[in-house]
Amino acid sequence: MAEYSSFAISDGLQRASKLYKEIRVQSQIKLGRIFGIQIGLHYSWFLIALLLVFSLSSQFHATNPEWTAAMIFTLAIATGALFFVSLLLHELAHSLVATANGLPVKEITLFALGGVSQIEKNPLSAKVEFWMAFVGPLTSALIGAICLLTARLIGDPSSSPFMAVLLWLGYINLSLAVFNLVPGYPLDGGRVLRALIWWKTGDADRSTQLAARTGQFVAFAFIAWGIVRYFGGAGIGGLWMAFIGWFLLQAARESYIQVGVAHALNGVRVADVMTRDCPTVDGWLNVQNFVDQELLRTGQRCFMVVEKGEITGLVTPHEVKQVDRAKWPYMTLHDIMRPLTDLQSVSPDMPLTAALESMSRYDLNQLPVISGHHLEGVVSRAQVLGYLQTHAELRS
Repeated sequence: MAEYSSFAISDGLQRASKLYKEIRVQSQIKLGRIFGIQIGLHYSWFLIALLLVFSLSSQFHATNPEWTAAMIFTLAIATGALFFVSLLLHELAHSLVATANGLPVKEITLFALGGVSQIEKNPLSAKVEFWMAFVGPLTSALIGAICLLTARLIGDPSSSPFMAVLLWLGYINLSLAVFNLVPGYPLDGGRVLRALIWWKTGDADRSTQLAARTGQFVAFAFIAWGIVRYFGGAGIGGLWMAFIGWFLLQAARESYIQVGVAHALNGVRVADVMTRDCPTVDGWLNVQNFVDQELLRTGQRCFMVVEKGEITGLVTPHEVKQVDRAKWPYMTLHDIMRPLTDLQSVSPDMPLTAALESMSRYDLNQLPVISGHHLEGVVSRAQVLGYLQTHAELRS
């Protein structure tokens, strides 16, 4: 196991948490559920959808100049919509294999870089990892093959709008399948590579490190290729390839560092790092006095709200910022707190890695630690970071 510097681990935790949020793109427009899985769109999807429609319009006009502008535009929209349906099927295949193996899926989100299945847990075996990764490109390949086979059975005329849609969807889905099999972790191909190394060595962490290193090499290749294409006249296509390479490079680097973080936290419980000295404030204290007397003076960022001798909620700067400053003198902490019943909580004996995953999943900076309906303390990202820094310094 390689040594990790204090800076590398602390920086890695912060960057990994940031990247975790970026990869787990939250749906901002809910479309409904398929097989119980929430389907949604991120706002960035509209950008790529718009670019795709204009690109398809240009292609259809270049190959079929006799078509009217209205026909081309309508066909471009329909083709783009079917392409995103095929992307959704690709992600749905990942998710269905995950749920079949007991791995919960929060949602599928379509965004600027395609789609992402937000699978809540990591697979426990190389076999599950392999099939969960491989089924996506396999689905894209099957969609592409079906489209091209249907076009072949129909035959000419080649200028038919229906034929143009089938051919474009066929070739783009086959290209998508091939692209996703590139061994650039965390692309599907990188996860397939990780599964194969895991199966061969029996070491999940080592397989992640090797797949991540390969992913970094692939990412640099994408960036270089994109730059060459851009200066070769490819325009935005080259820049887009370089951007994908940069995204993969960041993801691969954080995946590598996360292995070191996981090793440092191995065997550590929430009780080992949590603070038991949790400041409390009265629920009927107004927000203005809370800010002036508690938040600014103490430097604490997390307070438990007490009403009639019982803890009823939690308040942090996040809740305060949601209230207009002019209303601070007229609103109490009871009005703005997160009720204890609505909070995600952890137990003292829970592994610290599980608590950190909960913070990332629910976008929280701290969690109350509860045992037997009694508040034991609070665990925060800052405490985890402090533990990692101390651990790295002692081992260096």
